[in-house]
Amino acid sequence: MKTDFRFSNLLGTVYSRGNLLFTPDGNSLLSPVGNRVTVFDLVNNKSHTLPFSHRRNIARLALNPRGNLLLSIDDDGHAILTNVPRRIVLYHFSLRGAVTALTFAPSGRHFAVAIGRQIEVWHTPSTPEAGTDGELEFAPFVRHRVYTGHFDVVQSFDWSSDSRFFLSASKDLTARIWSLDPEEAFVPTTLAGHKQAVRGAWFSKDQETIYTASKDGAVFQWKYLPPHDADPDDEDIEDDQMRWRIAKRHYFMQAPAHVSCAAYHAPSNLLVAGFSNGVFGIYEMPDFNAIHNLSISQTPISHLTISPTGAWLAFGSTATGQLLVWDWQSESHILKQSAHHDALNALVYSPSGSQIITTADDGKIKVWDTGSGFCSVTFTEHSSGVTAAQYAKRGHVLFTASLDGSVRAWDLLRYRNFRTFTAPSRLSFTSLAVDPAGEVVCAGSLDSFDIHIWSVQTGQLLDRLSGHEGPVSTLAFTPDGSSLVSGSWDKTVRIWSIFARTQTSEPIQLQADVLCVATRPDGKQIAVSTLDGAVTFWSVNDALQTQGVDGRRDASGGRKLTDRRTAANVAGTKSFNTLAYSADGSCVLAGGNSKFICLYEVTSGVLLKKFTVSVNLSIEGTQEFLNSRNLTAAGARDLIDMQGEASDLEDRIDKSLPGAQRGDAGERKTRPAVRVTGVAFSPTGRSFCAASTEGLLVYSLDSGVVFDPFDLDVDVTPASTLKTLNQGEYLKALAMAFRLNSPQLIKKVYEATPVSDIPLVVRDLPEVYLGRLMRFIAGQIEGGPHLEFGLKWSESIVVVWGRTLRDKRGEFEEEVRLLRRAVEGVGREVKRIGERELWEVEFLLAQKPMAQKGVAMQRRIDDVVARQIQGDEDVEDDDADDDEGEWMGLD
Repeated sequence: MKTDFRFSNLLGTVYSRGNLLFTPDGNSLLSPVGNRVTVFDLVNNKSHTLPFSHRRNIARLALNPRGNLLLSIDDDGHAILTNVPRRIVLYHFSLRGAVTALTFAPSGRHFAVAIGRQIEVWHTPSTPEAGTDGELEFAPFVRHRVYTGHFDVVQSFDWSSDSRFFLSASKDLTARIWSLDPEEAFVPTTLAGHKQAVRGAWFSKDQETIYTASKDGAVFQWKYLPPHDADPDDEDIEDDQMRWRIAKRHYFMQAPAHVSCAAYHAPSNLLVAGFSNGVFGIYEMPDFNAIHNLSISQTPISHLTISPTGAWLAFGSTATGQLLVWDWQSESHILKQSAHHDALNALVYSPSGSQIITTADDGKIKVWDTGSGFCSVTFTEHSSGVTAAQYAKRGHVLFTASLDGSVRAWDLLRYRNFRTFTAPSRLSFTSLAVDPAGEVVCAGSLDSFDIHIWSVQTGQLLDRLSGHEGPVSTLAFTPDGSSLVSGSWDKTVRIWSIFARTQTSEPIQLQADVLCVATRPDGKQIAVSTLDGAVTFWSVNDALQTQGVDGRRDASGGRKLTDRRTAANVAGTKSFNTLAYSADGSCVLAGGNSKFICLYEVTSGVLLKKFTVSVNLSIEGTQEFLNSRNLTAAGARDLIDMQGEASDLEDRIDKSLPGAQRGDAGERKTRPAVRVTGVAFSPTGRSFCAASTEGLLVYSLDSGVVFDPFDLDVDVTPASTLKTLNQGEYLKALAMAFRLNSPQLIKKVYEATPVSDIPLVVRDLPEVYLGRLMRFIAGQIEGGPHLEFGLKWSESIVVVWGRTLRDKRGEFEEEVRLLRRAVEGVGREVKRIGERELWEVEFLLAQKPMAQKGVAMQRRIDDVVARQIQGDEDVEDDDADDDEGEWMGLD
């Protein structure tokens, strides 16, 4: 099994805090998600996460006018410059302070950054494409100028179209005009008059007008005017009398709500404002005509931005983790996504691997599409935290267990809850298992020592298994459905034969409380994780231990802010809470309350690889070393409550509730701790996902490897491959393309192979290339236009290599599942299109007799006309007249 998994995508979280950005073409949206950046392709309905990560949460993003350079800055002022098309980090730099505003100049040569009340303008680093020698610079970040004058935090910038001047808006109730370089007769101008903090200041398209919007809902229109008492007909007004003066005042009239963010689109004269009550308004300037006001949530809108064309508006809400893209002209959603409000508890792959289902403490169940990265449906029927989820092996049925005392069954074709299972007494269910046939569902609780079994068909409680002397923490069925494995805090694992005449159980005694149990895909082995950090492997048939791993040192992660001991000496992170077998059963994946995910080889018990979940220092448990500078007599510096020192009144008011930190809807001021609550391998084995504090992390083997040569020779080059292809040697050309492993070259050979030669090429193909060919064909069927062509390749592979695929099932299992999923996807798509176009097809078929009669009628008319032209004017065709009357509807 390959172990070179790499981070490929982040699901489950779409927006956390910071500003949103549209790309220059307006087709994609960049959103900060914790310490990462996610790119949402709004046209192709896909998303991906850039591979780099900051050490803190991202505070500001900026994209240069060309759209190829992304500058991201975190809470500590650490900046990363990234090449967006290539997804490569170019430079790291520290601005030594918290950044509150950031934007590039329209020329792309400079960018302005606000560090508190100070403004700095920097030269944009050159890229290899723009450099003279094609190399990176040694000292790329060069500061151009420093501007001082504001008395409070600067909140936004706006550049003039020629990049000579820029506006700054600040909390000190003013906006200021600055010049990039010293200009003759230009003096930095202060625009004062607002009564509260200025949210934004913008130039109009012709730069003859300036608009400013403040927190209290006032919008001022500024023009370069003479004094109010001057004669308007006087042409001798001196230049020193001209000033930027308020020409008009407008008000949003949304009290008691205040303006939380605002944006202006100069080409279309649109002003958009977001308010603290979740309402946003669109206004046409300069007349301040209200186009419409809409409410998108009950929480404040944290940030909004306008696409370059002015047609789409993007909104982000930190409180709910919601991201919305709105087409204001058609009044329709382009994108509407929201994350879980609370910590993730469990995840499960669908049997096809195309969907991932997540559950969380907020009582919601979300279905995420692995191809696009978007949430397709959300279930909210549970009234409390959802603790476990299990997908039925047959059919599209999902089972979930919740703390509200219910187990629910969901139909994922019609998206409805069709069955609810409850116990005689109120219990909080924390574990769940479904037999492979989908006939019975079992659940365990921390409140009871019994295992409850229900019938899926009737919904009735069938039995309660007694035997454990402690709360049941985990349940799992063997793949063949013959046995149920349960783990408990009484330090035992029991194997139940619930379908036998006598429901017997085989107890297995362990040394500590059982946290998790996983069954191998062949059903002959189970893996058990206990509280002492050990992972043991047991034979199901003999109930004997075959292997064991001491994972205490591997499971120990980083240290928290309040820890006075090293991470290795903290007892809370020395065990694994979740286990998952790989598709072939050779490896097991383990995760717990630490920042590491461990991959073990089952036979030898060797640690193959450790994956770091997060390096975000804004989360507890990610620090490697203790910094004594952050420790004071009052405790850790980051944990000291500085809310009473905030400058705004609403920030100083403490509305949080005391008591428990989780479990209800009250607002909590806590730092989230890094932990992994669930891991799962995809059915194909090419990727795995982990439910963590930051979201749903997806690791894949297919993460952008562009050139991975295989069995390469000196004579194998792209030119020689194309030459071989032109000579008609398709098999040899295909083998050479696989050796180079160039997707474009493989696709060219694949599409150039004649249909009649496909069985011959597949028959003579060496077995070493079979897996690569199957993976490539699966990808072409799912994403390519030639469906029948791909199905012809698949048919030839099954006919020629069917016996080999069956005998070497373990070696080709991943490829077979990929190909099967692709073919089934084509079938579902054809069925869906057929059902949708059924009435149109029937209508077209009904038109065929009428069309045939019309053709015959036209032939008769042409014959009559031809004979009349020849002089046969006495010709009469009674039949033609009758038919014409019937065809025209005159009969």
